[in-house]
Amino acid sequence: MYTGWSTPLGLVQEELNQREYEGHPVPDSIKEKVAAIDEKDAMNIVLIDPIFDELEALPKSADFNYVQPNDLEEIRRERPDGPRKLGDVNNDEILDRLHGAWTGRACGCALGKPVEGVGMRGAKGMDGRQTIRTYLENRGHWPLDFYFSGAEAEDEIKLPCELSQRENIAFMEPDDDIHYTLIALHVLEKHGADFTWKDVANAWNNCLPYNAICTAETQAILNYNLAVPRTSLMGRVKADWVTPDFTSTHRNPYREWIGAQIRADGWGYACAGHPELAADFAWRDAHWTHRANGIYGEMMFAAIMASAFLVHDPVELTKIGLSEIPKNCRLSEAVNAALEKAEQTDDFHTYMDWVQEHYGDLSPVHTVNNALVVVGAMLYGQMDFHKSICVSVEGAWDTDCNGATCGSIVGAASGAKGLNSTLVAPLNDTIRPKVFGFEEIKMSELAERTLQVQKGITAR
Repeated sequence: MYTGWSTPLGLVQEELNQREYEGHPVPDSIKEKVAAIDEKDAMNIVLIDPIFDELEALPKSADFNYVQPNDLEEIRRERPDGPRKLGDVNNDEILDRLHGAWTGRACGCALGKPVEGVGMRGAKGMDGRQTIRTYLENRGHWPLDFYFSGAEAEDEIKLPCELSQRENIAFMEPDDDIHYTLIALHVLEKHGADFTWKDVANAWNNCLPYNAICTAETQAILNYNLAVPRTSLMGRVKADWVTPDFTSTHRNPYREWIGAQIRADGWGYACAGHPELAADFAWRDAHWTHRANGIYGEMMFAAIMASAFLVHDPVELTKIGLSEIPKNCRLSEAVNAALEKAEQTDDFHTYMDWVQEHYGDLSPVHTVNNALVVVGAMLYGQMDFHKSICVSVEGAWDTDCNGATCGSIVGAASGAKGLNSTLVAPLNDTIRPKVFGFEEIKMSELAERTLQVQKGITAR
């Protein structure tokens, strides 16, 4: 037992919620035991660690009717019919669309970055959406149409991330939503289409500062490193017992949160026109850090992303994404319900009222509720680059993640030449991440490098 993203007490408190979400009712006796732990014992491993074992041993309820496998072949057996492969993207368009996708990801991430905190937790007694709207209205900027201002107003709400505010923005600053897309490119350049989950884990160790890794990813990389001696990576000893089951579940209550979903894009870029293959790559990336819907979120959006290079209808794209995940899982249920709801109202915020009513009890960084924000932004933004990204951030919760995912999709659909948006120019086509080997790079260069990877994959 160890800490990671939170204290042992923080981890076990989240595990209570996670076990029930997975269909394992937690008895009051365990809840009361956790509630009785004083904050001064938050790091008391001897006291807290046995509770995890109790939670792990809980039986699944007979009333839990979802079918949510973690193995790729089992996932495929449970998925509905789908196109699997759409075809190759026109050679005259692919580079421009890749540039559009990278640009869209950066624009959406930068737009949502300053309000990520208030989008999740709200401020001044308001929820996230209310806070974002109030902040913009008080500065004369509602509806959202450009990067957030850091200007002061009577609400006394101060936003962080000054480098992503309209007064200062000149490039995409470091953010995990960008980092993992770069990691995907790095892995594919180094290992090609036959990469494994351990290649991804080793890339994190080699390229990402530990402090740039969050929640489920923090727990998974700690689990991996605790189980894999450094000397084994040098070839001195053999240590191959570590499994994705262990890295994704051991003291990892965040295993169905958004962390895998935000890693989908790079695989989708590399598999443009090939949604099944994109979902396969996403599964390899996701299943060592996440379980069930945490995996499916990345698979669904990787398939959507791969398809957006050829398909531009938001409903069709969403259904292609759904065709790569189990038909009877929580994420499929929620997305299908969202598609039905969207047919009944023409207003995004009325739609979001419904999303909050039905999925607002989930963590603000959960896979399912944030997926519905992105799907809603695609639908109500009508795949327009500028409008869709702005709407996705207005939806609150994990604003930079949702803005980035939505931006990737509409950017690929539009292509860089079609990006008639004021969000593009301020970034100067430049990303300055905290990823070793990518300290400062142009998005146009990333598109060129991604194209070379994509050519190698589709030629197989």
